[in-house]
Amino acid sequence: MTELNLWLILAAALIGVASPGPSTLAIAGTAMAQGKRRALALATGITLGSLTWSVAAAAGLSALMLANLWAVEVLRYLGAAYLLFLAFKSLRSACRPGAVKTSAVGGTTLKGAVARGLALHLTNPKAIFFFGSLYAIGVPQGASPVMLLTVIAAVGLQSALVFHLYAVLFSHPRIMTAYSRLRRPLEGLFAAAFGTAALKIMTARIGAP
Repeated sequence: MTELNLWLILAAALIGVASPGPSTLAIAGTAMAQGKRRALALATGITLGSLTWSVAAAAGLSALMLANLWAVEVLRYLGAAYLLFLAFKSLRSACRPGAVKTSAVGGTTLKGAVARGLALHLTNPKAIFFFGSLYAIGVPQGASPVMLLTVIAAVGLQSALVFHLYAVLFSHPRIMTAYSRLRRPLEGLFAAAFGTAALKIMTARIGAP
């Protein structure tokens, strides 16, 4: 490839960002349980994590990590452990009867929500492969700094819009009212989703392509 395929990169990134996963589930759960501000803060942290991996891939650090798979393994188990922690919190909330304060991902402060979102995305080993593949697909070898900055900015802006849109949509009063009525089964669903994601990460075969 000799030209920058920005539209292909954005299309692939949109599918990866908008599809259901630990990050989008965490944003949705926090928005319904703790409101828009906390969910937007969590989305900001997740966006920063996404931007970090994007910059790392552009700088060639993803290839370096793939050459040292022990680092990916460490991230893999850290990410799985964090998801299991989130599953435990959701399950504990699901087991509590009545309209109690739910155990959401957003924490107790806005700064804490940003930090949790960042940790959630930085400990996801799939992000390494996702962004590494993304740049391999659409960015030509020997791309100029301007090309790389263009991709980083475009993908980062798109990710920020998607993640924050999730936070706004799921914090709508009607959705929050429905959540309060169905809190226990929804928390159980989130517990199952986080647990399944952790299991997939722990059992996935990770290797350099």
